[in-house]
Amino acid sequence: MAPGSAPKRIPTTAAAPAPAAQSAGASGATEVKPDSAKMQVSALRSGTVIDHLGPATSFKALKILGVGADATVLIGVNLDSSKLGKKDILKIEGRELTDAEMNKVALLSPQATFSLIRDFKVVRKFQPTLPDQVDGLIRCMNPACITQDPRVTGRFHVVTKSPLKLRCHFCERSLRENEIEFA
Repeated sequence: MAPGSAPKRIPTTAAAPAPAAQSAGASGATEVKPDSAKMQVSALRSGTVIDHLGPATSFKALKILGVGADATVLIGVNLDSSKLGKKDILKIEGRELTDAEMNKVALLSPQATFSLIRDFKVVRKFQPTLPDQVDGLIRCMNPACITQDPRVTGRFHVVTKSPLKLRCHFCERSLRENEIEFA
């Protein structure tokens, strides 16, 4: 850029901006005012929406749910939330989660809410409650624990739900939310 010249303005667009949010610049290009732009996301015909995931947990949730590369998924990461400050959101098309899958996500992000969608309508919305005991979903981090043997199923007692703290049934090691490893 030559000294004293103005930077080139790049026009911005949005999927479906509201008429009040548009203005024509000198070049005739349409600009969207940042404070009035809205993100437009298509609705699910059927599937599961997982909202209020903790920030930066959506990809880990997809991994523990075994969602493959062929699945239709919308991922929102680090979005503003009045409830959490920041949150992630997942929309998984064509799949309703099992209770065991929802429990895994609840261990990953206890404040997560689930909405089951059928024919574009929410048929069930809820926040699962953590059980007092968790069997077979996570593994103990203690290398000397008997659960390191693949024939032994891990069992943990929920000590506190917020912040999440678990205790291994066998070796009594405590795990915090960020230390959990899923089986």
